[in-house]
Amino acid sequence: MSAASIDFYFDFSSPYGFLASERIEALAAKHGRSVDWRPMLLGVVFKQTGGTPLTEVPVKGPYSKRDFARSARFHGVAFNMPPVFPIATQAPARIVLWAKARSPEAVARVAHALYRAYFVDGLDISKPEVAAEVAGRSGVDAAAALAAIDDPAIKDALKREVEAAIAAGVFGSPFVIVDGEPFWGGDRFDQIDRWLERGGF
Repeated sequence: MSAASIDFYFDFSSPYGFLASERIEALAAKHGRSVDWRPMLLGVVFKQTGGTPLTEVPVKGPYSKRDFARSARFHGVAFNMPPVFPIATQAPARIVLWAKARSPEAVARVAHALYRAYFVDGLDISKPEVAAEVAGRSGVDAAAALAAIDDPAIKDALKREVEAAIAAGVFGSPFVIVDGEPFWGGDRFDQIDRWLERGGF
């Protein structure tokens, strides 16, 4: 089996994306794979699919909030529902793409820092200054990260990334593609594990 990277698509406003982000590297490492962190924008995807944030769906909304917290406890992941939810995620997504182009080994650190700032510390990472400051804590240049948010090249890169995600069939967060096989949701990690172990099933 090839040692191709695992494509991990995520939106920073996705609670399930956050929980999956805390587990994806261990799953990949178990099978000798790396993780390709692929930020996307659920808002754009929802316009294509007619989707809406889970917490805003009648009846499902209250359950989803309970399930976020319960799933976090189940996986031993620190989690607090942010005071502002959902948020626009262009700023943190652009910082991740900037970090990816500049220093591939820093991407996971930056993504983890941003996700945890939002879903653990409750910081509004939709604000460029907040997102850049959080990224700076992970070891990248905060001023450069802030500048990247308004960089036309980075804006275009995110637009292309979202278009590529939709073209690949991505419609939610987290969404994992392993050797061309799509898996939606953190509750598919057991299937991904077996798929990697056996080379499909």
